[in-house]
Formats: sequence, C-alpha cells, structure tokens
Amino acid sequence: MNDFIADQTFKGINYTQSPLPKGDYENCVFEGCDFSKGYLDNQNFMECEFLDCNLSNANIANTTFKEVVFSHCKMLGLKFEDCNDFLMKFSFQECILNFSSFYDLKLKNQKFADCTLEEVDFTQADLAHAQFTECDLKGAIFSATVLENADFRTARNVNIDPEKNRLKKARFSKEGAIGLLKKYDIVVE
Repeated sequence: MNDFIADQTFKGINYTQSPLPKGDYENCVFEGCDFSKGYLDNQNFMECEFLDCNLSNANIANTTFKEVVFSHCKMLGLKFEDCNDFLMKFSFQECILNFSSFYDLKLKNQKFADCTLEEVDFTQADLAHAQFTECDLKGAIFSATVLENADFRTARNVNIDPEKNRLKKARFSKEGAIGLLKKYDIVVE
C-alpha cells in the first residue's frame, strides 16, 4: 500500500540512485530534483508541481498525473502513453520534451507554453483545443491526430499533413500555415 504524502516540498534531491518512495503525493512541490533514468513508475501525483527538475528517460509506467504542472523541466524521452490515463491532466511551461511520446492519449485542452517539442510523437492523440504557445515543434510527428480547434499561431517549425490529421478550425499564423504545405514540395515566396 502506498503512503499518503501531502503539502510537502522536496528540494534539490537526487533520486537517480535511490528512487522516490512509492506514494500518493498530493499538493507537493518537487524543486530542482533529479529523476533522470530513475523510477517514477506506479506513483500517484495529484495537484503537484515539478519545478526545474530533470525527468529525462524516467520510467513513468502506470503513474498518475492529475492536475500536475511541469515548469522549466528537462523531460527527454518520456513515454506518457505508459502512464495511467485515468484523470490525466498536466501542463507544461518552458519544458524540454524532446523525443517524448503522447501516443494515442486523450489530451483535450492540453497546454504547452514556451516548450521545445522536437521529435515528439503525437500519433493518434486527441489534442482538440490544445495550445502550443511559443513552442518549437521541429520534427514532431502528427499522424491520425485530432487537432481540431488547436492553436498553433505562435508555434515554430510546424509540419502537419492535413490529409492525415483532423484540423478543422485549427489556428495557424500565415508563416506557420506553410508547414501544412511542406509535403507538396512547393515554394511560397
């Protein structure tokens, strides 16, 4: 049985050698902690904040993220589809999420702000009404992705095939709309 831990702050702790104890963490703050290549599997995080943490390549299998905020975190190679998707809700602010995967997840109204999302896999995800504010999407994979009403107006390096994704009422800047034409190898001047 997991311990219940509430209203605590964990600051500057290296969890790469000894993992975070299994628990139900509620309203906790993790600041400057290193979870890289560590084990965060089978944890429950509810209304928690991760600030300036490194979670790169961490095992997050069966982990619950409910109302969790990630800010200024390095999160390379995370497989969010391995998480417990029941009540899954998180937001990302100024995070590096390169090479992570959100395959087949329901992420309506998802918020990414000032994030680097290079080579991120959004295949078959439902990102209706998602916001990609000032994000870099270089090499991000969108295939059979629901992007209806998504906001890409300030995103950079957007490359989405309109024939393979649902884009109804998605918003793009004039410059960003060029990424919808990339597969046709045409020149817009």
